[in-house]
Amino acid sequence: MAEINVVPYIDVTFVLLIIFMITAPLVQTGVDVDLPQAATAPVEQKNEPPVIVSIDRQGRYYIDIGEQQEDEPVQPKELLVRVAAVLRNKPQTQVYIRGDHRVDYGKVVTVMAALKNAGVPSVGLMTSPLEQ
Repeated sequence: MAEINVVPYIDVTFVLLIIFMITAPLVQTGVDVDLPQAATAPVEQKNEPPVIVSIDRQGRYYIDIGEQQEDEPVQPKELLVRVAAVLRNKPQTQVYIRGDHRVDYGKVVTVMAALKNAGVPSVGLMTSPLEQ
C-alpha cells in the first residue's frame, strides 16, 4: 500500500510562514531616497533644467522650474500642482529639494512624501560641498 508522506511539506510550509511573519513587520513603507554624502561628485544634469524645491529657515517653500531667474514663493498645494504640471510635459525632469540646514527635518520629509505622491519617480537632496 503506497502512502504519501506530507510531513516534509508541512514543515516547509511552516518554515515559510515563519519567515514571512518575521519579515513582514520589517518591511516599512516610506520614501525611497538615497541620501547623498557631502563629499560626492556633482550630479549629471540632463537637457532640461531640474525643478528645485527650496525650504528656507522659516519653513517657507520656493520653487525654481528653470524659467525664471529667482526662486518663486509658493504654497504647499500649489507646489505639488506645479511640479505635476512640469512632469506631465517633461516626464524626465529631475526634482531636487534644497533645504536649509536649520529647517525642521519633518518639513523636508513632508515635501519628499508629497512629491512622491504627486508622481515624482525620484527626489534628490541638494548639499553644499565640504569646507576644507
